[in-house]
Amino acid sequence: MLHNRIFGLIVMIAALVVLSACAPVAPAAAPAGEPAPALTPVRIGTQPWIGYGPWWIAQDQGMFEKHGLQAELIDFVQDTEVNAAFAAGEMDAANLATHTAIKLFANGVDLRVVLLEDASYEADAIIAGAGIDAIADLAGKTVAYEEGSTSDLLLNYALAENGMSLADINTAPMPASDAGATMIAGQVEVAVTYEPYIAAAIAANPEIKLLYTAGERPGLISDVLAVPAKFLAEQPDAARALMQVWGDAMTFYNENPDEAKAIISAAVGSSPEELQTAFDGVRFFDLAQNQEQLSGEFAGTISDVADVALSIGLIDEVPDLSAMVDASFLGE
Repeated sequence: MLHNRIFGLIVMIAALVVLSACAPVAPAAAPAGEPAPALTPVRIGTQPWIGYGPWWIAQDQGMFEKHGLQAELIDFVQDTEVNAAFAAGEMDAANLATHTAIKLFANGVDLRVVLLEDASYEADAIIAGAGIDAIADLAGKTVAYEEGSTSDLLLNYALAENGMSLADINTAPMPASDAGATMIAGQVEVAVTYEPYIAAAIAANPEIKLLYTAGERPGLISDVLAVPAKFLAEQPDAARALMQVWGDAMTFYNENPDEAKAIISAAVGSSPEELQTAFDGVRFFDLAQNQEQLSGEFAGTISDVADVALSIGLIDEVPDLSAMVDASFLGE
């Protein structure tokens, strides 16, 4: 999560608390006369975004303990908070938007992206009303979007792909949670936002439609697990265990989708019904898909993300992205 995609309705009820919704399942008892194996503590920074859901599944189902980890999921409300905590070395891992990981890396944070967690396809989109049927039609139109966010990335990418820039439109910066409502009220002609605000806008006005979705460039709006290089060097087994935990959680998600979505929805403070369009618009990546992505297509994706981040001023220069990604902990 956005990352700037944290639902407005969630922000009102979320708090800066240590996530402790479910008691961890005790690890298997050691044979008589032998001490129980020690669990390796791991602090993971997260936010109430469904893309990070497999970690909550893992917590609920005792998967961390199964792989020798004592995980503490630290739930932050805003991007700036988790970013600051991670950069300060207070987290052993953090769930970040891809563009955020690039920004931190470019600013000197010695991190490695070890896992591609999710990508938005229709959960982030540019929506428009009647008479606006292509990105070229945005010329001269007023567009509501959140600066520095995933919405900013999506808008700039779409414009650049069509030989345009922000100079060709009238910008109306505002939180993504407000963009859809502002469009419903008729105050802007176009909005860039995410679920559940997309579905709410379309339901309120049948003339509003999806003009351009994140699925036009898969992975542009995505989330990764970032880990300090120091942690990888000092705790390589724990890093590998984290990957196995994600793998188990993804297996549970695929085999028990209703239960999995209920666990994730409870963690982000909503109901599965309220988040259904978000679930429909997001794709999770298991370990096998990570093996393919991190050693292949994702390299091109993060290059595109970095180029857009550079164009909108999130970074001053594109760093060596090949040094940022490390797929070696995924296993065979």
